[in-house]
Amino acid sequence: MNTSKSKALFEQAKKFIPGGVNSPVRSFKSVGGDPLFITRGEGSKMIDVDGNKFIDYIGSWGPHLFGHNPPFIKEALLNAIENGTSFGAPTEMEIKMAELITQLVPSVEMVRMVNSGTEATMSAVRAARGFTGREKFIKFEGCYHGHADYFLIKAGSGALTLGVPTSPGVTSGNAADTLLADYNDINSIKRLVAANKNEIAAIIIEPIAGNMGVVATTDDFLKELRTICNEEKIVLIFDEVMTGFRVAAGGAQEILGIKPDLSTFGKIIGGGLPVGAFGGKREIMEKIAPSGPVYQAGTLSGNPLAMSAGYAALNHIKKHPEIYIQLEKKSVYLEEGFRKNLNSVGKNYAMNRVGSMMCMFFTEEKVDDFKSAVESDTVLYGKFFHEMLRRGIYLAPAQFEAMFISTVHSKEDLDQTIDAHKESLETIL
Repeated sequence: MNTSKSKALFEQAKKFIPGGVNSPVRSFKSVGGDPLFITRGEGSKMIDVDGNKFIDYIGSWGPHLFGHNPPFIKEALLNAIENGTSFGAPTEMEIKMAELITQLVPSVEMVRMVNSGTEATMSAVRAARGFTGREKFIKFEGCYHGHADYFLIKAGSGALTLGVPTSPGVTSGNAADTLLADYNDINSIKRLVAANKNEIAAIIIEPIAGNMGVVATTDDFLKELRTICNEEKIVLIFDEVMTGFRVAAGGAQEILGIKPDLSTFGKIIGGGLPVGAFGGKREIMEKIAPSGPVYQAGTLSGNPLAMSAGYAALNHIKKHPEIYIQLEKKSVYLEEGFRKNLNSVGKNYAMNRVGSMMCMFFTEEKVDDFKSAVESDTVLYGKFFHEMLRRGIYLAPAQFEAMFISTVHSKEDLDQTIDAHKESLETIL
């Protein structure tokens, strides 16, 4: 596979951009080699600057539920851009977008648009602190909620992939207010709550983690977590930046049957453009400025282009609920193909899947929390990644990320992927 143009661009990029990339996981550092520079995406495929075509299972890290460049989102953007790119003043589309989110996610009564998932999660924690008058909050080891200072305490995703579980620049004061719990371990929550009585404002969790690989919460754990939050008057925040509108129209909370107090969103709600949102109970959201004293602002929040693309995506979901049945069938087909391949090479590697999110771990132990996830052989994953890439399959360049299946992945795409998976396993094992 010729990658000479990508290599040249990467060398040029490193002169002007830290590490040559604008988000660390893109660098291929954890799998070795140099990143590919993409020039075009269409449907289930991406094409790099050297003309190599790949079946894409990143989907811009989750947003492309309908594949690259779907016609209805492209049309929405073209119509919006005719009127201008940004006004710094309210537009009707912001109302339509907010109303549609509340229709699709029943726990959300009011919503504030922001510009990224990081903004959404940091604002949700601030809202919880302002609402409760408390300062501490609990997060879970292995869950990633963006790069705000108080989240980068043994964070997952990019920080985990790069082997830097904490980040320089995060102050001891921030770390002191962040309490760490073990994913799927309710006793770790009980211990923290007991030791910090009436001091905890919020518990934030990925109800289906996607940043230590795909790991779902158990029913009993999530129910007990909800009960504890009710009893202790702690705001329960679901980080659905990745799972929102991906695993179901109502997100992870729909399929898990638990309502949080606040939810955060990103990815799909922008239709591929940068956007985020947080929302939930009216009594909490009305504390947000200008209604209340909790300050949050963003010059480009509710940007008309992002709102138009996001509304087109969510409206398509509302009009076509059957897409989740289609996604499930495609995802089951791919998972079953992978499992058959593993059996054929005599391996029982962990395979976790929820809806159209899936991950294969290079460990034969069950993966249900951070500690079991990091037992995966990341060196072997790196070899696997490059073998798949050589066969035209673009996976996440990191073990601790998800595969995303889209509505436009065809049976031919899936069959090609399954064949490449088998050949790659046979090559590296």
